[in-house]
Amino acid sequence: MANKDNFLDTQAFFFRGSTVLLPPGACDSHVTREFPLELAKNFEGADIFEIPAGQDVCQNPPKITGVSILQGQPLPPGWKEITLRQALTAQGQSIGEENGSLARLLRACHISQWRRDSRFCGNCGTKNNDELEELARRCPECKRQEFPRISPAIITIVLNDNDEILLAHNKNFLPGLYSLVAGFNDPGESLEATVAREIREETNIDVRDICYVKSQPWPFPHSLMIGFAARYAGGEIRPDGIEIEDACWFNRDNLPKLPGSGSLSRYLIDRWLAKTLP
Repeated sequence: MANKDNFLDTQAFFFRGSTVLLPPGACDSHVTREFPLELAKNFEGADIFEIPAGQDVCQNPPKITGVSILQGQPLPPGWKEITLRQALTAQGQSIGEENGSLARLLRACHISQWRRDSRFCGNCGTKNNDELEELARRCPECKRQEFPRISPAIITIVLNDNDEILLAHNKNFLPGLYSLVAGFNDPGESLEATVAREIREETNIDVRDICYVKSQPWPFPHSLMIGFAARYAGGEIRPDGIEIEDACWFNRDNLPKLPGSGSLSRYLIDRWLAKTLP
């Protein structure tokens, strides 16, 4: 999508898969910073791309430049990598900062992974070309067009009449960590139906009064997290035993270990703690 020689004065994000790369001298707190694109010369075969910073309608919207190196490619001396989950909590930035450095990083990482996964046409296997006028790729053989994939997923804070919230421990979580129930939207399903289904499947309870609160880009690898609040409507908690090992009601005085700042889950929990949920 871009040529190295055209952007030697440009700042860029550097990625290897879903990890963010930092050059020599940078510390972990610099994870949302952009660094000179000229550093891409350290990586053979790097994919360099330039994208609009957002869906801006002006003639010359701000740009984001990214550099994606091959999986397994060794890092030059002094370089290090940080997981994107660490990046979400490193700065303590609000998830509402649509044009902030964290938002730019998340957008660049999402596109970096999409470009890696869309190199070849999913219909005929021919190598795709970049479209010049929009963020898309097109197969030169069968003309199939591909856009960045976005998978909607819900996450819900459930409250009962005792002002307690439902928190669950997923088998993949660190020991002692609890979070909100989340899951992917199924084809033909409304987001509200996804909320009710996921909570019922994973904890065996029913909910009512489902309302939207906030959303967050979540490139693991290509999700959009959509946050809801809901009220308990009935049923006894029974973890599914497949994804969820434990689930309980918690009040403000007995909270377990919670997700870090920067996540939509923690944002919703903090809204409940501040008594500002809808």
